[in-house]
Amino acid sequence: MLKGFRDFILRGNVVDLAVAVVIGAAFSAIINSLVSDIINPLIAAIVEKPDFSYLVLNVHGGKIKYGNFLNALIQFLLVAAAIYFLVVLPIGKILAKFKPVPPAPPAMHPCPECLSDIPAAAHRCARCGQPVTPVAA
Repeated sequence: MLKGFRDFILRGNVVDLAVAVVIGAAFSAIINSLVSDIINPLIAAIVEKPDFSYLVLNVHGGKIKYGNFLNALIQFLLVAAAIYFLVVLPIGKILAKFKPVPPAPPAMHPCPECLSDIPAAAHRCARCGQPVTPVAA
């Protein structure tokens, strides 16, 4: 029973996921600081309020705090943009350099008898068996 648990924990994807969660938490702290220390003061300079939390809609005695939602939305968009531009794009470009280039398909030409496509270097049609003259590629 413990061997199975050990194998599960030491599997590559579990360790990778654990590292991603820790890095995500640290990255979230950076983005929270960006929003609270830089973005919110800029908003305060423009609209003379520290953030959007002052936006409240009163409906029949209930309060809908859509300003807090706007703050969370701005923070989410900044996190998503930072992850995309600082992680996803660079990793995608790095992986594209190591991706093997698929071989070009062989040059084809039609069989004069059955009109099926055959490789240019073929001496005989694979479908009808008709001898053909190879075409120089």
